[in-house]
Amino acid sequence: KKRAQVLPSPYPSPVVTSTPAHAQSLTGSPATTDHLRPPLLLPSPAMAPRAGGQTYGFPIYCASWLPLADIIKPSPSADGDADADASPALSSPPPPPMVALGGGGGEGRSGVPNALVVAALDPAAAGAPPALSPEPVFRLGTEEQVPYRMAVHPRGDGLLCAFPNGCRLVRWESPEGEDSHSLVLRSDQEALVKLKDVGLQLAVSFSGEGSILATGGEDGHLRVFKWPGMETIIEDPDAKTSVKDLSFSSDEKFLVVNRSSGPSRVWDLKSSEAVANLPREQGEIFGFCRFSTKSDNSQILFVTAMQGDYGKIISWNTTSWTRIGSKKVTRDAISAFSVSPDGTLLAM
Repeated sequence: KKRAQVLPSPYPSPVVTSTPAHAQSLTGSPATTDHLRPPLLLPSPAMAPRAGGQTYGFPIYCASWLPLADIIKPSPSADGDADADASPALSSPPPPPMVALGGGGGEGRSGVPNALVVAALDPAAAGAPPALSPEPVFRLGTEEQVPYRMAVHPRGDGLLCAFPNGCRLVRWESPEGEDSHSLVLRSDQEALVKLKDVGLQLAVSFSGEGSILATGGEDGHLRVFKWPGMETIIEDPDAKTSVKDLSFSSDEKFLVVNRSSGPSRVWDLKSSEAVANLPREQGEIFGFCRFSTKSDNSQILFVTAMQGDYGKIISWNTTSWTRIGSKKVTRDAISAFSVSPDGTLLAM
């Protein structure tokens, strides 16, 4: 089993982004459901999980950290004048970081449930690696539908899940008072009518401010909507390829889309027009794409690619859309890719 690698960014200047990297950046984006595999291989009950790891009884296909500041409701006393002079020692501690996880055993009677789970990060003991709590904060069964991809709205407007037959939105409910750090999930059946029966979406993402939603299907159909009104911005059906990955620029001006073959395509979100095709070099197959913003507010686009037996990371100038660098980083397939929120680290 290969371990994940964390590499210093070729551009180590501090990076400012509006939200952490989205969940789908942590999961693979295979072109067909026949090749869908969980990015976390769960050990059997007889095997102890790797240090810092945690299992919840099903293969995990997608994960995302939650924007708790926009989800958790403060207790009523937090806003009341009566407690203005209360001792800080009596105030409720902030909630631990929480992550949403989705996956399952699929249709049929495999005995492995399909579910969404919210888990909290346990405080690490001295010298111990951080780990998720063994018991989830909340668990929502998804019947016979496996959540393969997810995108958390950066302002806490819900969790979008991609199932084999379409997408569904899950809303948060945060109780007030003593149990204010708990979360409850409920499915919103009316929110995503336009994505109800569109088939499996292999890439789903909200823009950094949460005003735009993009989905890319196994059938090659790219859909981009204003959020939450769901007015169409871009619709690009392409039955010859599947959408593998997509990424918004931090200023919400551009969307980059990688498909199972061909170049990366850059869309201008204001004009709804494709403004650039980023060509491959001989033998390259593009995989993931992520924007990163440097301290001078200029942006760089990173694209992963396989070329023969090598996995590489390519960087692109986002003004001229020219290739400015590439580096071979592994002799294994790159099945996941993410950029740290400050842009100084690339993980695969």
